Amino acid sequence: MAIDRKEVEAVAHLARLSIDETQIERTTESLQGILGMIDQMQAIDTKGIEPMAHPLDAVQRLRADEVTETDQREKLQQHAPATEEGLFLVPKVIE
Repeated sequence: MAIDRKEVEAVAHLARLSIDETQIERTTESLQGILGMIDQMQAIDTKGIEPMAHPLDAVQRLRADEVTETDQREKLQQHAPATEEGLFLVPKVIE
């Protein structure tokens, strides 16, 4: 897929990007390289290859789900201006 200077200017305008004249040619070449690489990747036959979630065979170590802190609700709500049934009451901000 080829991209030209006019398309780069149009995309920059839509994205509200300011690209000065000295950068347009370099940006066009860079985008052409990226699109060329995408074309190469699209051409690769991937039938029979299982998708991977991560390129390395990494396993995340998980810890046991245990309660490590005590309930401090009463202590934390002592200084709150208003509470009800264990909940903080706040002024309505959306109509």
